[in-house]
Amino acid sequence: MNKHLRAHLALIAANLIYGVNYGIAKQVMPDYLSPFALVFARISGACILFWALSLLLPKETIDRKDIPRLLIATLFGVAVNQSLFLNGLNITTPIDAAIIMTATPILVLVVARLLIREPITLFKIIGIMAGGTGAVLLILYRGNIDFGTNHIIGNTIIVANATSYALYLVIVKPLMDRYHPVTLMRWIFLFGLLLVSGPGLPAFIRVSWGYLPRDILLSVLFVVVGTTFLAYLLNMYGLKNVKPITVSIYIYSQPVIASIVALFLGQDVITPVKIVAALLVFSGVYFVSYSSSKTGRR
Repeated sequence: MNKHLRAHLALIAANLIYGVNYGIAKQVMPDYLSPFALVFARISGACILFWALSLLLPKETIDRKDIPRLLIATLFGVAVNQSLFLNGLNITTPIDAAIIMTATPILVLVVARLLIREPITLFKIIGIMAGGTGAVLLILYRGNIDFGTNHIIGNTIIVANATSYALYLVIVKPLMDRYHPVTLMRWIFLFGLLLVSGPGLPAFIRVSWGYLPRDILLSVLFVVVGTTFLAYLLNMYGLKNVKPITVSIYIYSQPVIASIVALFLGQDVITPVKIVAALLVFSGVYFVSYSSSKTGRR
């Protein structure tokens, strides 16, 4: 299978997990785990899994000159990103958070232009507009966004999270061109664990783990293994073979993928609005990928 096709399939799988995560993480917080307790669980659990997986792979050493970039990627991609997302989601709604995250491709486009002089092409602009329109249309069709006073702080935090994630994708890309994804992830999550231990470890210890309902424990397990370990690994594999803007545009696919899963489970039905939204999203992915292929590696 072509490596670019494998990269796109990995990104679809990662965003399927991310799309499901909004609702699952929301039901855990704040009644059972505080945001920082869940952040610590995510990062510590994924750190253990990445180090265990690295034992099965050839040993690879990070060059000293790449350590500063690795630390910055850790800051924006794990410590700040996860802390802001879960704290923001805790005081807003999954619908609000999902629709705000559709700003990520625009932020990636701007950051990539400023930091690595990535060209802004007409096809990229068309792709972002088409994909964003489709994603917003589908999300609004499923529920209402609320920028009232009740959610404004949480929504603002999610905007900051989207910015942090955009910085991470652009900063970590050069490292992906030189190292195996697992090598990077084991160090990024180890450094990230050190950064969040201050607020995270005390919150984690305070959790009454023995009294948590089974469904909540399974939800936490999904967030750790699925949303953090597996989704980060899939995203990094995709980023190794495509550009940051292509990785970010797949955020638009999350509500579409969630609708497809619901359709197969008999929880949803096909409507003209959903068909149009899906066509817009995947048209957007195509235009961004096509543009990137004309300016270098996809």
